[in-house]
Amino acid sequence: MNFEHLLYTYLIELGLSHNSAKYLNMLTLLVVLLLLTVLVDFVLRKVLIQLFTQFTLKSKTNFDNLLVKNKAPRSIAHIIPLIIALELIPYVFIDFPYFENLVEKGLQVFAIILTLWIVRSFLNTLKDYFKTLNSLKDKPIDSYIQVFMIFAWLLGIMSAFAIITGIEFIKFITTIGAASAVIILVFKDTILGFVASIQVSINDMVRIGDWITFEKYGADGDVIEINLSTVKVQNFDKTITTIPTYALISDSFKNWRGMEISDGRRIKRALHIKLDSIKYLAKEEIEQLKKIESITTYLETRQEDIDTYNTNHNINKELLLNGRNLTNIGVFRKYIETHIENHSGINKDMMIMVRQLAPEAHGIPLEIYAFSSDKRWQNYEYIMADIFDHIIAAVPYFHLELFELPSNSSFRDSK
Repeated sequence: MNFEHLLYTYLIELGLSHNSAKYLNMLTLLVVLLLLTVLVDFVLRKVLIQLFTQFTLKSKTNFDNLLVKNKAPRSIAHIIPLIIALELIPYVFIDFPYFENLVEKGLQVFAIILTLWIVRSFLNTLKDYFKTLNSLKDKPIDSYIQVFMIFAWLLGIMSAFAIITGIEFIKFITTIGAASAVIILVFKDTILGFVASIQVSINDMVRIGDWITFEKYGADGDVIEINLSTVKVQNFDKTITTIPTYALISDSFKNWRGMEISDGRRIKRALHIKLDSIKYLAKEEIEQLKKIESITTYLETRQEDIDTYNTNHNINKELLLNGRNLTNIGVFRKYIETHIENHSGINKDMMIMVRQLAPEAHGIPLEIYAFSSDKRWQNYEYIMADIFDHIIAAVPYFHLELFELPSNSSFRDSK
């Protein structure tokens, strides 16, 4: 004779009616079961957490530390008390099949939730561990974890509904399939984000740590997180901009990673020279410019070639327009190129070019195209400013003028 029958017999002997004895018997066994499961759960949690903690102290890897951090031992400890409850429930509600069925379904639903908790703990542990690896820390691991958990929760919710309603799981899935259009509409952004995350990862479009510029969303900074629905960008003013993940494949943005992994950062800026300041150089002016050491050799060689050409072709040099001549803008362009080539902050192995662009309303642009050897933003700006400080100050030596719109002082001076 088992325990519940002994208790029931004892209650009858105390003078209780059969129904009262049954209810009191059930309540007593239920309290005992609750106390037993709570006690077992408490002891197991303490033991497992202590064992994991001691193991992590001796282990060389930090994976087990992350398991403890993500509460995996705590979730695992609930398994045995749940099994005990499922095994003993039939004995507690032996005379109450309706309550037995209800409680069993509740415990089965809890078993599904517990399974999802354990899976989530392991996935979060994997995510944190992968982020410690140099080869994976810039990958959108969060997106994959979220996608898997979404499918896991959907499967868990459908299983729970199937258990509660008593419908076979296959039939329940078939019914849900009929409502797939509604599901797709509700989870449209999630589906788009999922597809975008895969494409972003496969095409290696964005990594965590990349500097991106996305004008449409006002983002200009470093990517700090990529998940299923959004990409978080920490702007240089320390604000955070969130961008829909699917916008990375539907809209245009600029990723500066290519610059960061290259050997230099591009300098591309122009000076606008006033057209009426451009002229041929007379011999006296050339002699004066020869005092500029960086172009002395160039001027001597170039002038010799020009003189030889003009002499051989009997050019009348009473007018500077005749034959070949040096111009102040051409010599200035050569001076800029020489200055940049000798600058310590410029990468000499990458392209260095000073080019003349098409004339426009603001004059004729002289564009400097080169690459700084230091790619850090602050140092890059310093190198570029140092170059242009020098070049702007050098403009008058070549009898040239920079274009600028007139200011109030210009109008006062003209009076």
